[in-house]
Amino acid sequence: MADVAAHVQAITRRYTLHYPEHPARADDPHYADFEAFRRRTHATAQCSMGLHRGDFSECALDRPLELHHAHIEFSLQNGVDLAWLERDYPGVSDPAQVGAWVESAANLIWLCAACHRGHGGVHVASASDYEASKYIRGLIT
Repeated sequence: MADVAAHVQAITRRYTLHYPEHPARADDPHYADFEAFRRRTHATAQCSMGLHRGDFSECALDRPLELHHAHIEFSLQNGVDLAWLERDYPGVSDPAQVGAWVESAANLIWLCAACHRGHGGVHVASASDYEASKYIRGLIT
């Protein structure tokens, strides 16, 4: 069996995401926690992807860093299956506390604009491709 030569492949993914009802961000009582985390960590923040790699060469460091909800996005918190979340994050099974957890350090990471919302960022690339981009330079263009 012959090796497959290096190649470029365009990929398009399309699916429907079902957002549960959720409060407007301005009405979120836990947004203060998000802002407190931002203020407390902003001065020393670094892009989590660059930190993981030990290399910031593919990071967009010419723009401000952005906070990313690493596990559960704000807009999805009312749809969380608490039993599933509890398995990974014990103590988060109280429905009244999920919003506080969503806006806490356990669920927030700093990313540069490229790694957050860029063409290869966590909000754009598939989970498998984003994970692979941690280890393969220039994977997504």
